[in-house]
Amino acid sequence: MNFLTYVLHVVGSGAIAYYTARQIRDPLTRPNTLAGFQLAESGSVPFLTKLSQRAKAEGDEWLAEKLTKHAADETRHGQIFAHALKQLNKQVIDFKQEREKKPEEKSKEQQRSPFFDAFFKDYSPEQLKPENMEWNVFLASTYILELDASKDFVRMANVLPENEQTSRNLKKSLLSVAQDETGHANYLYEAMMRRMPATQVQQLVDEWRTRKVNALLAFTSNMLQGKDKPRSLVQDGVPVETPADSQPQELAAV
Repeated sequence: MNFLTYVLHVVGSGAIAYYTARQIRDPLTRPNTLAGFQLAESGSVPFLTKLSQRAKAEGDEWLAEKLTKHAADETRHGQIFAHALKQLNKQVIDFKQEREKKPEEKSKEQQRSPFFDAFFKDYSPEQLKPENMEWNVFLASTYILELDASKDFVRMANVLPENEQTSRNLKKSLLSVAQDETGHANYLYEAMMRRMPATQVQQLVDEWRTRKVNALLAFTSNMLQGKDKPRSLVQDGVPVETPADSQPQELAAV
């Protein structure tokens, strides 16, 4: 990583840290932030599950087990954020119903964000499907995202007030999620080391760190220009619970 990229990485990480910390601390923006996390964590489960099945079919039992554990963690994270929303009498909007009401908005929703457009520049949606994605692309890109997420969740946890029970329990949950994300980053790095020399791993990590910096610049540029303003992801009320929706241990005391 060259010096300019490093500086941009530090500045960009600081800006995102400030932004996410402010969003999670403010009671007005906290629900939408939690909903975004719920959708992101839960939404990755089918992708990781298919990758696990692919790794097993290719004879890589070690990676298949790690991906299965990763998917299980993301499922639990989704439950954590859903439960946190429930404490605020909120739930994620049913976008399937929304699309049925307004089918013309479907194509817009399916477009990648400016962040991921920049992060996966030159890769088509077809190339990023779990059955087609190059393992090195998955491992390096996800390593960067998981490593940074582990730090972001710690920062968000640290700004939450401790003068009421809901925030205290959310803080514990965010720290638990951060610990899982660190574990994910560790196995992804180990997976790269199992596949290639250390020098090649470093080159790959540097490439995707640069891509992350460019993605943050694209995200920030759109924010400053007032483009792609965050849409509401939540609605009032709590979902009907099923046996599979048992509350995570981290929030059991809420």
